[in-house]
Amino acid sequence: MNDSALISIGLPIALAIIMFGLGLSLTVGDFRRVARSPKAVVVALVLQLLVLPLVAFGLVVTFDVDPLLAVGVMLLAASPGGTTANLFSHLFRGDVALNITLTAVNSVLAAVSIPLVTNLAISYFGAEGELGLQFSKVLQVVAIVLVPVAVGMFVRSRSRDFAERADRPVRIFSITVLVIVAVGALLGERANLGTYLEQLGVVTALFCLASLTIGYAGARLMRLNGPQSIATSMEVGIHNTTIALTIALSVLNNTEVAIAAAIYSVFMYVFAPIVGYVISRDVRAGDAAAVATVD
Repeated sequence: MNDSALISIGLPIALAIIMFGLGLSLTVGDFRRVARSPKAVVVALVLQLLVLPLVAFGLVVTFDVDPLLAVGVMLLAASPGGTTANLFSHLFRGDVALNITLTAVNSVLAAVSIPLVTNLAISYFGAEGELGLQFSKVLQVVAIVLVPVAVGMFVRSRSRDFAERADRPVRIFSITVLVIVAVGALLGERANLGTYLEQLGVVTALFCLASLTIGYAGARLMRLNGPQSIATSMEVGIHNTTIALTIALSVLNNTEVAIAAAIYSVFMYVFAPIVGYVISRDVRAGDAAAVATVD
């Protein structure tokens, strides 16, 4: 599977199209918005870039996960939020503008955070050899993550109508690619799948729940408002697993590293609606209590 043209060429191209579509939904104003709501952005980024990798590390060490699978969990933790986070945030009345801003900033930071966290994990867990993200591979990550976003933003600046028409097809394409790649990664390791699920099933489930919960609780603790807290939960909890899968399969050329992202992509679509429902009720209850207090 790893040696096929579909993985080595097709998957990076598919991710580039997805990231191009992400760029079509972004504007320079999304980056400028950081200055208007810096606290919300900083809180979400600290949770995503610093807290989540620590949580993931704690889980893989506690459950004594095998080195390659552990690297996959850390790669997953370093992957940014995806555009699906915007959708779930909208469904549960979160601050979608904040999600868009975070997605924009994360898309830039991912080009640095993914190689950094992944290489540290490879070194710590002893998964050395050809697996490391050497400079040429770091450039490859930048090429398939950052460059298409920039091109998409440029195209949007020239033709907003085209960007808006392309939004729905690209979203459908994104979900389709994610499903195909996740299923393919799991089938590619089907002989060991039982062992992997035994090692990673609980870890990825806990990590998914922890990501969504920490996103909300951390935002509330830092006194962000209800919609901002919902947006932060979705952004921190819903990872762009297609990036993690693509890097594992086509850059690191290792199916085992991809397993964590494949399993997580299933859990996040199960847990995100449940957590979203619970926290949106909490926000509404808090708003009602505040109104009653004022009255």
